[in-house]
Amino acid sequence: MRSGNGMPDNGPMLNAYPDSIGENLSGTVSLLENPEVKGAFQSFYLLPSVFNTDLDRGFSVIDYGLNRQLAGPQDLERLKKLGIGLKLDFILNHASVLSEQFQDILKNGENSRYRDFFIDWNKFWDGHGTMTKEGYIRPDEELIRDMFFRKPGLPILMVPMPDGKKVPYWNTFYQEVRYPRVDAWDLMDAMEIQYLSAQLLAKLINAGLNRGEKPEELSLGEFEEYKERVTRLLESRCRYLGQMDLNIRSPLVWEFYEHTLSTLAGYGAGIIRLDAFAYAPKEPGARNFLNDPGTWDLLSKVRKLADRYGLELLPEIHAAYEEKIYARLAEEGYMTYDFFLPGLLIDALERGEGEVLLSWARELTEKKIRTVNMLGCHDGIPLLDLKGLIGEAQIEKLIDIVVERGGYVKNLHGQKNLYYQVNATYYSALGEDDRKFLLARAVQLFMPGKPQVWYLDLLAGSNDYEAVKRTGAGGHKEINRTNFTLEEAEGKLESDVVRKQLEMLKFRNGFPAFGFDAELETEGKGPEILFRWKRRGCLAELKADLRQLEFTVSGFDQKGNLAFQLS
Repeated sequence: MRSGNGMPDNGPMLNAYPDSIGENLSGTVSLLENPEVKGAFQSFYLLPSVFNTDLDRGFSVIDYGLNRQLAGPQDLERLKKLGIGLKLDFILNHASVLSEQFQDILKNGENSRYRDFFIDWNKFWDGHGTMTKEGYIRPDEELIRDMFFRKPGLPILMVPMPDGKKVPYWNTFYQEVRYPRVDAWDLMDAMEIQYLSAQLLAKLINAGLNRGEKPEELSLGEFEEYKERVTRLLESRCRYLGQMDLNIRSPLVWEFYEHTLSTLAGYGAGIIRLDAFAYAPKEPGARNFLNDPGTWDLLSKVRKLADRYGLELLPEIHAAYEEKIYARLAEEGYMTYDFFLPGLLIDALERGEGEVLLSWARELTEKKIRTVNMLGCHDGIPLLDLKGLIGEAQIEKLIDIVVERGGYVKNLHGQKNLYYQVNATYYSALGEDDRKFLLARAVQLFMPGKPQVWYLDLLAGSNDYEAVKRTGAGGHKEINRTNFTLEEAEGKLESDVVRKQLEMLKFRNGFPAFGFDAELETEGKGPEILFRWKRRGCLAELKADLRQLEFTVSGFDQKGNLAFQLS
């Protein structure tokens, strides 16, 4: 973040994938260079598909080299010329099975120098459970009672070693095991079998694989005598995708951490978002999410590395307001995410009352919490985070409202009480009402913190149901990830709702009244709210009526003259 020349050090930040606008990062940079947009943003949160990745739209990282299909050094240089800094992701908990380290394990097994780079499930739980016939330890129930698993069953992936033995590795998030289909020639090469028999056997095998059966589950009928050889053949050819958990006790992992931070700094990053950091510290009998004190020890060590490269850390974590995790992060000296603002704004606009919103703004300023806030983002709208701020009945009502407007509820393990976000564009969540949306943006820009702007919100994008259909099962998040050509995005700049956002963003980015060291006054009663920022002799003011959906943004220079106004 920049902090010189009297300008704010917490100016607006664009948020997008490298291919959200155009086929690659060049498209978004061209939009930022457009005179209509230039000057609206201080920084750019570029999502991790900019790296060499496979699954989970970038969050399964093979390595942190630039994805040549999506970005190049010339794109980063153009951002630098615009004075736009970067926020980039560092995924502390896991790396892809396609990473150099895991591929070395697949090739060399016990002889790999990276053998302990990832978490061998059986080594981790040795002496703390019972070995199953499948070859993995089932931990004693009392030791996993407080653990939170992101998917049904134990979080493991059985990985074949060069000697044929399968070893379970800890796999918290995504995994995918692919078995290539076979033909008669494959079977004839692998075993003594006649051609016509091989044809029939291949059909049986492929039919079972198409049903999702594992090799050992296949029913081969009259060819059952070939079962062991078929299983061996399929396992030798299987391919894995997945996000394998890193063993933070390994010195090699810490070498990898430092190398990664150095790489990200080299790209021009100033802020590093720590994804999935709360899952990284693990020990038998303790929580595997926000382990205390393990999580804080991990962050402290990572911060020492980040300090070497002038990087500010932004740990990303979803937790209910009542848990006060945001406060603990702030007390430890970290920036935090304001995951409460998106829901609070929907609540305030639906009820026409601003008291909770103003109370939260005062808490942020009184406790000097430095936060990144947002309306929408690449994930969903986090409504269950509001527990402790507003009543649970009102939270349920907000969820119902967004769903009625076309949003999707994300469930974990199919249990409603575990979901924490609703997937929708923020524009659609507000009923595609331009006045509501512009008022929400105005409030965001006047709330304490660094405002992060999702590209689809900037362009007033609606729920994308076709994208969800194209993606299939698990594609609910694509409702809020529409890709535009550069021409389509530039066409959106003609819209009044987009133009007015850009006017406010340019004001917010360049007017000296804002900043982490600025003074904020708030007033409010019923639907009427007032935000007044003062810094360096300048004053910025937002007056709004949440029921009438009217607002005025004003800026006054050091002499008290009106420098900007938008109604």
